[in-house]
Amino acid sequence: MAQGSLVLFDEFAVSSEDGRFDPTSDTYKVALVSLMPAKADAVPCWGAGGTTDLSTDEVTPGGGYTAGGKALTSTTFDRSGNISTFDAADVTWTSVGSGDPSNAVAAVLYSDTATNKDCFGFVDLTPDGSTPVSLLVGNIVLKWSASGIFTVTV
Repeated sequence: MAQGSLVLFDEFAVSSEDGRFDPTSDTYKVALVSLMPAKADAVPCWGAGGTTDLSTDEVTPGGGYTAGGKALTSTTFDRSGNISTFDAADVTWTSVGSGDPSNAVAAVLYSDTATNKDCFGFVDLTPDGSTPVSLLVGNIVLKWSASGIFTVTV
Protein backbone atom coordinates (compact mmCIF):
# COMPACT_ATOMS: atom_id res chain seq x y z
CA MET A 1 0.00 0.00 0.00
CA ALA A 2 1.32 3.43 -0.88
CA GLN A 3 1.79 5.94 1.89
CA GLY A 4 3.38 9.28 2.46
CA SER A 5 6.22 10.24 4.75
CA LEU A 6 5.83 11.13 8.38
CA VAL A 7 4.85 14.77 8.92
CA LEU A 8 5.89 16.14 12.32
CA PHE A 9 3.43 18.56 13.90
CA ASP A 10 4.78 22.10 14.38
CA GLU A 11 4.12 21.61 18.10
CA PHE A 12 6.67 18.76 18.19
CA ALA A 13 9.58 21.19 18.53
CA VAL A 14 8.04 22.69 21.65
CA SER A 15 6.79 19.44 23.19
CA SER A 16 10.09 17.65 22.68
CA GLU A 17 11.99 20.44 24.41
CA ASP A 18 9.65 20.96 27.37
CA GLY A 19 9.69 17.31 28.45
CA ARG A 20 6.27 16.14 27.24
CA PHE A 21 8.03 13.44 25.22
CA ASP A 22 10.73 11.10 26.42
CA PRO A 23 11.80 9.14 23.35
CA THR A 24 13.89 6.76 25.45
CA SER A 25 11.12 5.59 27.81
CA ASP A 26 7.64 6.60 26.57
CA THR A 27 5.20 4.10 25.12
CA TYR A 28 4.09 5.22 21.67
CA LYS A 29 0.99 4.33 19.69
CA VAL A 30 -0.29 4.86 16.19
CA ALA A 31 -4.00 5.21 15.46
CA LEU A 32 -6.08 5.58 12.32
CA VAL A 33 -8.21 8.67 11.68
CA SER A 34 -10.85 9.53 9.10
CA LEU A 35 -9.98 13.25 8.73
CA MET A 36 -6.56 14.53 7.66
CA PRO A 37 -4.68 16.35 10.44
CA ALA A 38 -2.75 19.52 9.63
CA LYS A 39 0.93 20.11 10.38
CA ALA A 40 -0.06 23.36 12.11
CA ASP A 41 -2.74 21.82 14.39
CA ALA A 42 -2.49 23.56 17.75
CA VAL A 43 -1.27 21.31 20.61
CA PRO A 44 -2.44 18.02 19.02
CA CYS A 45 -3.27 15.32 21.56
CA TRP A 46 -5.00 11.96 21.58
CA GLY A 47 -7.82 12.97 23.90
CA ALA A 48 -9.01 16.14 25.57
CA GLY A 49 -5.67 17.26 27.06
CA GLY A 50 -4.58 19.63 24.29
CA THR A 51 -6.09 22.20 21.98
CA THR A 52 -6.72 19.74 19.12
CA ASP A 53 -8.23 16.36 20.10
CA LEU A 54 -7.38 14.05 17.20
CA SER A 55 -9.10 11.07 18.84
CA THR A 56 -12.46 12.56 17.83
CA ASP A 57 -11.57 11.63 14.22
CA GLU A 58 -10.58 8.04 15.01
CA VAL A 59 -12.03 5.43 12.65
CA THR A 60 -14.74 3.27 14.21
CA PRO A 61 -13.09 0.39 16.07
CA GLY A 62 -14.01 -3.09 14.94
CA GLY A 63 -12.75 -6.05 12.98
CA GLY A 64 -8.96 -5.82 12.87
CA TYR A 65 -8.80 -2.34 14.42
CA THR A 66 -8.84 -1.66 18.17
CA ALA A 67 -9.69 1.72 19.73
CA GLY A 68 -6.59 3.82 20.38
CA GLY A 69 -4.57 2.07 17.70
CA LYS A 70 -1.50 -0.12 18.11
CA ALA A 71 1.53 0.25 20.32
CA LEU A 72 4.79 0.81 18.49
CA THR A 73 7.14 -2.06 19.29
CA SER A 74 10.91 -2.30 19.29
CA THR A 75 11.22 1.48 19.67
CA THR A 76 14.71 2.95 19.70
CA PHE A 77 16.12 6.44 20.00
CA ASP A 78 19.78 6.40 19.09
CA ARG A 79 22.33 9.13 18.62
CA SER A 80 25.28 9.07 16.28
CA GLY A 81 27.29 12.27 16.21
CA ASN A 82 24.81 15.13 15.83
CA ILE A 83 21.96 12.95 14.46
CA SER A 84 19.34 11.29 16.65
CA THR A 85 17.06 8.65 15.11
CA PHE A 86 13.68 7.43 16.34
CA ASP A 87 12.59 4.06 14.98
CA ALA A 88 10.20 1.18 15.62
CA ALA A 89 9.00 -2.00 14.00
CA ASP A 90 6.60 -1.72 11.07
CA VAL A 91 2.89 -1.74 12.03
CA THR A 92 0.22 -3.94 10.46
CA TRP A 93 -3.53 -3.93 10.99
CA THR A 94 -4.87 -7.27 9.75
CA SER A 95 -8.05 -7.35 7.73
CA VAL A 96 -10.66 -9.64 9.22
CA GLY A 97 -13.54 -8.55 6.99
CA SER A 98 -16.59 -8.03 9.14
CA GLY A 99 -16.54 -4.76 11.09
CA ASP A 100 -13.26 -3.45 9.66
CA PRO A 101 -13.05 0.34 9.19
CA SER A 102 -13.10 1.54 5.60
CA ASN A 103 -12.35 5.25 5.95
CA ALA A 104 -8.76 5.71 7.17
CA VAL A 105 -6.95 8.71 5.67
CA ALA A 106 -4.06 9.14 8.12
CA ALA A 107 -2.16 7.37 10.88
CA VAL A 108 -1.44 9.55 13.94
CA LEU A 109 1.54 8.84 16.19
CA TYR A 110 1.31 9.80 19.85
CA SER A 111 2.84 9.21 23.26
CA ASP A 112 0.58 6.99 25.32
CA THR A 113 2.73 7.85 28.34
CA ALA A 114 2.55 11.66 28.14
CA THR A 115 -0.03 13.21 30.47
CA ASN A 116 -2.06 14.62 27.57
CA LYS A 117 -1.15 11.85 25.11
CA ASP A 118 0.64 14.40 22.93
CA CYS A 119 0.74 13.62 19.21
CA PHE A 120 4.00 14.16 17.37
CA GLY A 121 3.20 13.36 13.75
CA PHE A 122 1.04 11.70 11.14
CA VAL A 123 1.30 9.77 7.89
CA ASP A 124 -1.02 10.44 4.94
CA LEU A 125 -2.42 7.05 3.91
CA THR A 126 -4.23 8.23 0.79
CA PRO A 127 -2.08 7.40 -2.23
CA ASP A 128 -4.16 9.63 -4.51
CA GLY A 129 -4.65 12.36 -1.93
CA SER A 130 -8.34 11.76 -1.44
CA THR A 131 -9.53 8.12 -1.38
CA PRO A 132 -9.58 6.62 2.14
CA VAL A 133 -7.98 3.22 2.65
CA SER A 134 -10.10 0.31 3.78
CA LEU A 135 -9.19 -2.55 6.06
CA LEU A 136 -12.10 -4.39 4.41
CA VAL A 137 -10.03 -4.97 1.26
CA GLY A 138 -6.72 -5.94 2.85
CA ASN A 139 -4.18 -5.24 5.56
CA ILE A 140 -3.03 -1.71 6.33
CA VAL A 141 0.75 -1.63 6.75
CA LEU A 142 2.97 1.23 7.92
CA LYS A 143 6.42 0.37 6.63
CA TRP A 144 8.90 2.79 8.12
CA SER A 145 12.00 3.97 6.29
CA ALA A 146 15.10 1.82 6.71
CA SER A 147 16.78 4.94 8.13
CA GLY A 148 14.15 5.32 10.90
CA ILE A 149 10.77 6.93 11.46
CA PHE A 150 12.42 10.32 11.83
CA THR A 151 15.79 11.89 12.51
CA VAL A 152 16.76 15.08 14.29
CA THR A 153 19.99 16.83 13.44
CA VAL A 154 21.48 19.19 16.01
